[in-house]
Amino acid sequence: NFRGIVLAKRHLSFTNDLEGFERLQRWMDELQQKHRLNTLIIGMEPTGHYWFNLANWLADKGINVVMVNPATTKRNKENRDNCPSKSDPKDALVIADVVCRGYYYEYTRQATVFQRLRTMMSDREFWVTNSVRLQNRIIRWLDIRFPEYTSVFKDWTCKRSLATLKDLPSPLD
Repeated sequence: NFRGIVLAKRHLSFTNDLEGFERLQRWMDELQQKHRLNTLIIGMEPTGHYWFNLANWLADKGINVVMVNPATTKRNKENRDNCPSKSDPKDALVIADVVCRGYYYEYTRQATVFQRLRTMMSDREFWVTNSVRLQNRIIRWLDIRFPEYTSVFKDWTCKRSLATLKDLPSPLD
């Protein structure tokens, strides 16, 4: 609650789908009725992608959703019990504590065009990383199996080099 007192005896685990979200809703409603609370703030860390559907579902229900900086959570976790161990129930308590102290920012749903842009940027980063990794593997293979290749072709990615590698993939060829 707003004083930092834990109201539930056990933490709630739920799935990241409509059924799990409805289970969370029932749990929140029960706690609100039992402790006579009228206002509700749901705090979460925007890490990974698991938070996204839940945040949108809660916002659609008119529930106040706030975000907590993961760095703040990490520092607060270590300050609480002087132990950097990590578990979902412990993280939930730390996030609740951070929200209780007011260290959060409001969640605002982005327009669809920005959501798509974020997805495209994430996909681009993935493919660029994989492309660089693959290029490095090819360069390594050339350095080990065909060390004189770079003296013939300064850039192994030019058309003539690629055609040569296609027809003559090893020094014996």
